[in-house]
Amino acid sequence: MTAYMIVQGTILDEEQYGKYRREVVPLIGRFGGKHVRGGEVELLEGRPDERRIALFEFPSMEAIHRFWNSPDYIPVKELRRGAAILEIWAVPGV
Repeated sequence: MTAYMIVQGTILDEEQYGKYRREVVPLIGRFGGKHVRGGEVELLEGRPDERRIALFEFPSMEAIHRFWNSPDYIPVKELRRGAAILEIWAVPGV
């Protein structure tokens, strides 16, 4: 069943975060994930939150976990240390 990884955050260092982005997107692809949407969000209801959102689609929750726990992700994840404050969710599709 399709699953989604939602990333919301504030980028503190655009240059360093760009290095992370260039490495992580192809790595996500190796686990069957694809970048679906990113950027500004339009608030329809509720409290304003101007942090960016990126949405990734994966073939399954297991694929998200394989990516997240991959030894290949460890050095890539280090690239974003100090470059952003993120919340990251894994959500199963319906």
